[in-house]
Amino acid sequence: MSFLGVDTSLSGRRWVGPGGDVDRAAEVLAQRTSLPMAVCQVLARRGVGAEDADAFLAPSLRDLLPDPRSLKDMEKAAARFLLAVDRRQKIAVFADYDVDGGSSAALLLVWLREMGRDATLYVPDRIDEGYGPNDEAMAALAATHDLIICVDCGTLSHGPIAAAVGADVIVLDHHLGAETLPAAIAVVNPNRQDEDGSCAHLCAAAVVFLMLVEVGRQLRSAQRKGPDMMAMLDLVALATVADVAPLIGVNRAFVRQGLRVMARRARVGISALADVARMETAPTSYHLGFLLGPRINAGGRIGQADLGARLLATSDPNEAAALAERLDTLNTERRDVEAAVRAAALEQAEARGFDGALAWAVGPGWHPGVVGIVASRLKEASNRPSIVIGVEDGIGKGSGRSVSGIDLGAPIQRLAAEGLLIKGGGHKMAAGLTVAEDKIEAAMARLTELLEKQGAHLAGPSDLSVTGLLMPGAASVELVEMVEQAGPFGAGAAAPRYVFADMQILFAKRVGESHLKISFGDGLGGKMDAIAFGAYDGALGPALEAHGGARFHLAGRLDINEWRGRRSVQLRLEDAARG
Repeated sequence: MSFLGVDTSLSGRRWVGPGGDVDRAAEVLAQRTSLPMAVCQVLARRGVGAEDADAFLAPSLRDLLPDPRSLKDMEKAAARFLLAVDRRQKIAVFADYDVDGGSSAALLLVWLREMGRDATLYVPDRIDEGYGPNDEAMAALAATHDLIICVDCGTLSHGPIAAAVGADVIVLDHHLGAETLPAAIAVVNPNRQDEDGSCAHLCAAAVVFLMLVEVGRQLRSAQRKGPDMMAMLDLVALATVADVAPLIGVNRAFVRQGLRVMARRARVGISALADVARMETAPTSYHLGFLLGPRINAGGRIGQADLGARLLATSDPNEAAALAERLDTLNTERRDVEAAVRAAALEQAEARGFDGALAWAVGPGWHPGVVGIVASRLKEASNRPSIVIGVEDGIGKGSGRSVSGIDLGAPIQRLAAEGLLIKGGGHKMAAGLTVAEDKIEAAMARLTELLEKQGAHLAGPSDLSVTGLLMPGAASVELVEMVEQAGPFGAGAAAPRYVFADMQILFAKRVGESHLKISFGDGLGGKMDAIAFGAYDGALGPALEAHGGARFHLAGRLDINEWRGRRSVQLRLEDAARG
């Protein structure tokens, strides 16, 4: 049953509200905790009971951090790393080219610098080398280093790790493992097949952080002291959000604590990037995912692969400023490349239809550095797991993004095992693949079958999930701050979306090329402002601007708008329906 009877909104979507069990749970929470109903609705959707509400709203890293030794090979990895540090052996860090890889590498490089040591950073070129370790690079590093640490990669790299003759290799990763592991000294990965899955939601930077926590434990047992690990949580938070790790369990504490660390502006690289991105307020998970993350990724997508890791690791303000400017420029170039691929991919996928379990598109010459971003856009448009593939010289390189509750990484890995892909891997929410051009159709058909078994085709492609009703008079700054305590919001923990029912449009004005600014009220004295980004890309903007006195249901997320020292609540309007 649709929420408020909205089966087709102005943007063509059906509104879906919480089930009766969630509503009842929210009412019980409100009675037992005296928290506002808007907060209780969020907690009820997360399955939080009254007895756990206080702890959930104030997540403690001390209480939620898993014991590093609960992960297989952890003690062995930490001991070998510490041995290299103590004996001043040459260490190389082989990192993936995305935010998680860059943050993971930066954690190690910063820790080593604070201990008076250094390491060689190696980030493979996305175009020339592709994802993960390769034979040539690993052999070259092994010839001049004693220890190679692969971060955010390496779990499936049997051949390249075997090629590292003369050096020990440690793998710190989170991508899905196969039945056999490469011949490394240690493979620490919560997604190894012999792990229990209790830490499967961690990104690679979190795994690196846990190893450094274990290193610190081993140092303390020898009456020695290591660097302050709490000061490094900004890097873990950035990677957790940017890698779309679900914001559950300890990940919530990582992000909450990491944002506090980031707000102190002690890391010159992140501060420089925040400045070029024109971040004028305290950092939030939105800033990590949509302002900082894309810029750090831009180096690996269309520029020099190691720029992001170097920015995050540097202690030199001048170098940080130069790297941040370069990444900002590359991000602008990336947006132009992405726009062309996105338009073609969406047109092709829409023609294929969004009724099945998978949305996908393929095209010649599509830049491999943007197919992942376009897959995210396709996922948002279709509410389906999505794959976008660029083909060059008979070989397709693609990226996929999934929706909540659907595991994409395991089916991709299965396709590789079945011989439909040259290689493929990833995790639940994101995956990568390489496929022969003549096998793309068969591979996508098989992937659709596997995703159907998970029920990926059952959700309405146009459903808009809403949390509950709210009145303008109740939407105070204090309420928004209390709702934020139930965050951070992101993957696996969608930000609440509230509906303001039967509202009058008091003011409407087009802003920029495609945005809409409105004020609305309930006719009882309650008023609010709202901004709808990209409203004129569809029917939303024109309909609300030409409202003609009609009343509307308005759906969106609550923000705190800061202007000249004044803080007010603003609705980030996402959809509307006639009342």
